Amino acid sequence: MKNTPLTEKHLELGAKMAEFAGYNMPISYSGIREEHEAVRTRAGMFDVSHMGEFVIKGRQALELVQHVTSNDVSKLRIGQAQYSCLPNANGGIVDDLLVYRLPETGCDPGDQAFMLVVNASNIEKDWNWILQHNTFDTRMINISEETGLIALQGPRAIDILQPFTNMVLKDIPYYHFSKGMVAGEENVLVSATGYTGAGGFEIYALNDSIVRIWDVLFKAGSAFGLLPVGLGARDTLRLEMGFCLYGNDIDDNHSPLEAGLAWITRLDKGPFVGRDWILKQKQEGVRRKLAGFVVDDRRVPRHGYRVLDREGNAIGEVTSGTQSPSLNVPIGLAYVPSDLAVPGSALLIDTGSKTLPAKVVKLPFYHAG
Repeated sequence: MKNTPLTEKHLELGAKMAEFAGYNMPISYSGIREEHEAVRTRAGMFDVSHMGEFVIKGRQALELVQHVTSNDVSKLRIGQAQYSCLPNANGGIVDDLLVYRLPETGCDPGDQAFMLVVNASNIEKDWNWILQHNTFDTRMINISEETGLIALQGPRAIDILQPFTNMVLKDIPYYHFSKGMVAGEENVLVSATGYTGAGGFEIYALNDSIVRIWDVLFKAGSAFGLLPVGLGARDTLRLEMGFCLYGNDIDDNHSPLEAGLAWITRLDKGPFVGRDWILKQKQEGVRRKLAGFVVDDRRVPRHGYRVLDREGNAIGEVTSGTQSPSLNVPIGLAYVPSDLAVPGSALLIDTGSKTLPAKVVKLPFYHAG
């Protein structure tokens, strides 16, 4: 089991640790509900150094990234980021990821540069997938092992971070980034993408630098009610926003159209891996869709529970479920037939010992403000 550069910090803070994607990761510190509430109302800091980072650079870097991802990378300007996915040949999803258009500093004339941020459980899988499609004049560099990553999330994140950076954080729009100094550490990338719906920033730096940055921000953040936050609250926060988790809500067997990710699937951009299959599915119509639902009961829907229609016929399985700390109701996601993925549709969740009434709702579950 691997450690991140911040593992010792989590142990010092008394975090409950567990294996996740091959890493020893903090699940919670003071408790999932308390950490969740801190992010929604103040600020929370996550160690997400287990994520993978690949740099793609060269004369045809754009062509390679455009070929393997579903979104239109040609629209990105330097300093912008993009949510996308890696489709497989049959329209499923190899992984979802972020694509950063990097400055071309250090590149040869005419070269371009991108950073791809992938899920920890898929680092080797994604690397090999992209590598097998790299018939272009470009280089691939895996910087995952040397790169640390902190997510500072919540409405007070900007107040905590701004005194320690030369970047003007309010000038970094959503899905943009900047590079500069943070807490005395140079060449730090700060982005505004987020996975919580609470606003904030992601901080990428070398491993030694990320430890020092964590210490500075953790100390300064105490005045703003900052808490360290584990993967437990990260999951409840993302689920309240209806954000997908790879391996639960998206995988190799579900297409981006089925997962509600048509908005990152630009079929008009030209050829890319899986395009023909996805286009055919769009033309024929999607038979199943990922839908959000609220349970009219106190019991929580769990991953793998069967989903039934009103007549008791099995129509799908719960992909993610939790008790929403913000809404205080059980919520979940599931693939259901398209005609039942409409808000207001009645479902039943089979727990094995009890059947829970549920209703499809429009995502996100939680609306900030």
